[in-house]
Amino acid sequence: MMPAMNKVQQQSSQVRAAGKADEAKAIAVVALAFASDPMMRWSFPDDAVYREVAPKFIRAFGGNAFMHGTADIAGDFGAVALWLPPHAEPDVGAMIEIFENLGRTPDQERGGEGLFAQMEHFHPKEPHWYLPLIGADPAHQGKGYGADLMAHAIWRCDERGERAYLESSNPANVPFYERFGFKVMGEIQQGSSPRLIPMLRQPR
Repeated sequence: MMPAMNKVQQQSSQVRAAGKADEAKAIAVVALAFASDPMMRWSFPDDAVYREVAPKFIRAFGGNAFMHGTADIAGDFGAVALWLPPHAEPDVGAMIEIFENLGRTPDQERGGEGLFAQMEHFHPKEPHWYLPLIGADPAHQGKGYGADLMAHAIWRCDERGERAYLESSNPANVPFYERFGFKVMGEIQQGSSPRLIPMLRQPR
């Protein structure tokens, strides 16, 4: 369990919603944060391809957060979280198109299809907040911006009595999410892919 926090503490002054003018820079921060992420680099192992494709993929996966005002920035772009509110979804069609244009290996092709199917299986059927992507600029890691973003987000969920769901693409980050009340639901893996850890948090 996490320690009790009052509303002022949970609504960190370090966190603000991203505006339209912030979108490109916020996406660039997420791309930097995921440059060594196991799942992202399994999907896009070539450095040049990653630099070109990552912003497009991030926009397709979590970009609807900007439209809903639920893309959060901590500090001066120290870290960014792209939250999708209930009933908002990633642009799956755009994500599939990105993969199709890359000419992936058969193993990646089969793995990608299997991963999407398993992710769909674990997504809660009830209305929930979904966190496709959260990350800190490597130059600002260790400053607590990620914790500020999570505290702000779970305050928002608890105020509304709504669930929160995510898939951790790095098992090393699972204890961080557990600190904020998320519980492991299982494991997602296909072929040679890294593991994704689906996690759910009930409102308090």
